[in-house]
Amino acid sequence: MAGKLMAKTAYLSKFILRLDRIRIPIWIIALTFFTLIVPMSFVDLYGSQQEREAMAQTMANPAMTAMTGPADLANYTLGVMTAHQMLLITAAVVGLMSILLVTRHTRAAEEDGRLEMIRSLPTGRLSYLNSVLIVISGACAGLALLNGFGLYALGIESMDLEGSLLYGAALGATGLFFAGVTAVFGQLSDSSRGTVGYSIAFLLIAYLFRAVTDVSNEALSWISPLAWVTKAQVYDTNNWWPVLLMVFVSVVLYGVANYLNVIRDLDRGFLPSKPGKRYASRFLQSPIGLALRLQRTGVISWAVGMLVLGASYGAVLGDLESFFSSNETMKQLLKPAEGVTLVEQFIPMLMIVISLLATVPPVMAVNKLRAEEKKEQIVHLLSRNVSRNKLLGSYLLISIGNGFVMLMLAALGLWSAGTAVVDGGLSFQMIFGAALSYYPAMLVMISIAVLLIGCLPNLTGFIWLYVLYSFLVLYLGGLFQFSDWVGNLSPFGHVPQIPIEDYSFMALAGLSLFAVLLTIAGFIGFNKRDIKI
Repeated sequence: MAGKLMAKTAYLSKFILRLDRIRIPIWIIALTFFTLIVPMSFVDLYGSQQEREAMAQTMANPAMTAMTGPADLANYTLGVMTAHQMLLITAAVVGLMSILLVTRHTRAAEEDGRLEMIRSLPTGRLSYLNSVLIVISGACAGLALLNGFGLYALGIESMDLEGSLLYGAALGATGLFFAGVTAVFGQLSDSSRGTVGYSIAFLLIAYLFRAVTDVSNEALSWISPLAWVTKAQVYDTNNWWPVLLMVFVSVVLYGVANYLNVIRDLDRGFLPSKPGKRYASRFLQSPIGLALRLQRTGVISWAVGMLVLGASYGAVLGDLESFFSSNETMKQLLKPAEGVTLVEQFIPMLMIVISLLATVPPVMAVNKLRAEEKKEQIVHLLSRNVSRNKLLGSYLLISIGNGFVMLMLAALGLWSAGTAVVDGGLSFQMIFGAALSYYPAMLVMISIAVLLIGCLPNLTGFIWLYVLYSFLVLYLGGLFQFSDWVGNLSPFGHVPQIPIEDYSFMALAGLSLFAVLLTIAGFIGFNKRDIKI
């Protein structure tokens, strides 16, 4: 019986490898390069123990603990520094990789009809799901080995073989875990949008729960799987048990996904969509109404996530204030600007993270048009009394409104939670002004997505590389001491860091004008090109 359920699994695994022969290597090479370049940079930037101790003092505050997790700051070697500042964020990206790859070959393949075609052939009911999990598991294993041996090959004194292999194993185990999570949600949800939404929501909740509990109650952080990564204490005590626990839970999730796959019908989920009304409203019959309805679940999920993210960061500010009041060293290191408290100096750092994360849903919203084009859905709309400008404009308006709402909700969460825990509260005008200052940069990102859809539709995915670049150079720019021009290649690099810097009308107006020009070019290209599939 088991043999029939798994028939042709090896053959299908080769098929999936063929489909992702470029995508998977790009993920692995990019993540490995990112992992290896960091400690090499640290050797030049923080070569002496005194420099590392100074960095440890900077990291020894609740805000940084919430972002990167706890570490042994009394023994801040190059290895410990690398693991402390990079392992958690890299693990989160690996989790995202697994979510996108597994969804692409499970629920998305089911929606496109590919799975139905495969099941019409002499293959087992569980063959395709397990071939996906085998390929992703192999990718995670390759990622673990490349990162582990690559770190050891750098020859840095404090980065021994065991610690390097544990670093790689932690990344690989995270990939396995979120592959299992996504496989389960792929059975529960009846759409690829729902699968991605639920899986990313789980990833964000795991990160936020770890951030809060690492500061307030470290024992509770064991509930979050991302906390298991930091509890491995790579290059310090090298604790393998959290990684083995993650692998064990991954196997359990694989089993649950297989069981659910056996007992459900094709194109169905255990959390089915709510049946729609018999007759559509006038708003739903418009392009913008239809587009908004298709993205409603994702928009709501992201809105809740951004509100919680802002509140989580705001809740940490009270502990940060207590830390500053009792730490004379930090008072000397951070000289407050006039009218700006030490706590408020961390607001720009938080806003960079918040604004870049808030950029993801509006870019996804406008890119949805290209996804519908690939499925030949927009042909039906354009065959009616709907112009190309109206169609693209509908998605653009949704994206613009989406981005504004995400920024405001994150700012609301940050302000409300921060006001409750910081003595004297936080300035409403300062928090929302700092958030709104990033809105023109977000509009530039949206306009680039529109330009790609209109002129280079096959390259729409490259907008995510630009978003990732912006995050790396701005969030890690101070750590790696990048030149100013590196950050200025991103629109977010031109945003004044309120409240530390003064508001710059010219910079924000310039970004807004640039966004308008790119958008116009995108509309012109969309009207002139053929509709492609």
